[in-house]
Amino acid sequence: MINRLVIIGVGLVGGSLALALRQSGYCREVIGVGRDRSSLQRAQALGVVDRSELDACAAVRGADMVVLATPVGAIESVCRSLRGCLDEKAILTDVGSVKGAVVEAVQAGLGMLPARFVPAHPIAGRERSGVEAATAELYQGRRVILTPLPGGDPEACESVRGMWEAAGAVVENMAVGHHDEVLAATSHLPHLLAYTLVSSLSRLDEQEEIFRYAAGGFRDFTRIASSDPVMWRDICLHNKGPILDMLKHFGRDLATLGEAIDAGDGDRLLSIFQRAKQTRDRFCD
Repeated sequence: MINRLVIIGVGLVGGSLALALRQSGYCREVIGVGRDRSSLQRAQALGVVDRSELDACAAVRGADMVVLATPVGAIESVCRSLRGCLDEKAILTDVGSVKGAVVEAVQAGLGMLPARFVPAHPIAGRERSGVEAATAELYQGRRVILTPLPGGDPEACESVRGMWEAAGAVVENMAVGHHDEVLAATSHLPHLLAYTLVSSLSRLDEQEEIFRYAAGGFRDFTRIASSDPVMWRDICLHNKGPILDMLKHFGRDLATLGEAIDAGDGDRLLSIFQRAKQTRDRFCD
């Protein structure tokens, strides 16, 4: 069990973790930390946290688990405010979608990498953000990737694993660099495509008519364009290399599709669509 859990950044991801752990009885006390007093008050009123603090250093004293649930771009400054505040036995973890940048930010902010720091990434979310969107069921059956660091404390890693399993997640380990490459393809690229499509169509003269007659396929494909723009800005800036590689790869395939359409090459189009359908059907099954 976790006696005192501190979540820094009580939004959708951090709030859902808190609710799941409270519901499972895995955590005795949850403290929420943030910069917005009114948001923290809402989190407390909704039963997401037991109490809240604006001062991160004061909040983490006596905590046995501290979760960094802020945007990736804010982690270094948060960690700087935690220097000298974390108990020696406290476990530090995060929920960032980019692991290499998070490791660098923690090291820069704290001046070192604590042995009990375990980077983590829950692959779960909703298009809505904020503590009001938090739900105890968000992580049920979803994957959480841990990226333990060389020389890290194995006991701390098992504690973080236990926390996520108590929230209903399926937990796996992966190397930091490999994680960022895989997520650039499976998560970051789809979000960028959705954002770009909606942004592109919004600049057309006929945009009102286009969106008025948008069917279910458009809504399904672009749902994730309603995600938190700040979070996705930070992901793009902090996973630059792998994301650019995936954009180039996709750009070549998009150009191939255009060439097939321009040439009236029905066989080529059918081959592309059949391969895509077979792959997705296999993945969904």
